[in-house]
Amino acid sequence: MSMELETARKRLLAARRVAVLTGAGISQPSGIPTFRDAAGLWKDFDIEEYATPGAYARNPQKVWEWYAWRYQKVMQAEPNRAHTLLTVLEQRVGEGFLLVTQNVDGLHSRAGSQRLVELHGNIARGRCERCGQRFPLPDPARFVPPPYCPTCKARGRPDVVWFGEMLPPGAFEQAERAFAAAEVALVIGTSAEVEPAASLGWLARSSGAYLIEINPNPTPLSSQADCSLRMGAVEGMEALMDGLR
Repeated sequence: MSMELETARKRLLAARRVAVLTGAGISQPSGIPTFRDAAGLWKDFDIEEYATPGAYARNPQKVWEWYAWRYQKVMQAEPNRAHTLLTVLEQRVGEGFLLVTQNVDGLHSRAGSQRLVELHGNIARGRCERCGQRFPLPDPARFVPPPYCPTCKARGRPDVVWFGEMLPPGAFEQAERAFAAAEVALVIGTSAEVEPAASLGWLARSSGAYLIEINPNPTPLSSQADCSLRMGAVEGMEALMDGLR
């Protein structure tokens, strides 16, 4: 075991305020493609046709059918060991823990994460176009889009943040507070290029946190990390959490 990894484990073991940021790389072992890989999600799809307010305004049925297909794929996936180890870490740290994810796949909540901020929404929910209520989508096997609000019966849209849209009110502010106050910040499986989430690791580091990055590839944040584990999310979390369970 390297000295760097041993130090990271000790710091994590002692921390009472831990902030975690996850990106698409943590869900890749569950079979969900990332956005930026050669075989990534957007390779065969034009973002402008499926993931913008303009696309939805032009052809809501087309957008919904695509999201229904993605929803079905996501619900076939299962949380992996990296997801479940984060729930172990949360239980250990308690109130001072916050997990912030850029993913919309819902795997963190399905793994049991409680102190969770989904910055970009959740693909398993709809959001009413009229009253704004969020509601779970029907089982994917019987879901025929679009869904309708259970309260006011208006059409619902996917409860995800499209390109060009604002994040959910208060979500990023909650994330900022946690990363600014963290003793240890853990950034897993994210390119560290998509703002505003990419700034969270830098914020933690500048506020004095011990910064751990788990990513098989270098990122713009790597130079700031106290410990960079060049591993996939599962391998990295297992290395970091070994002995802390």
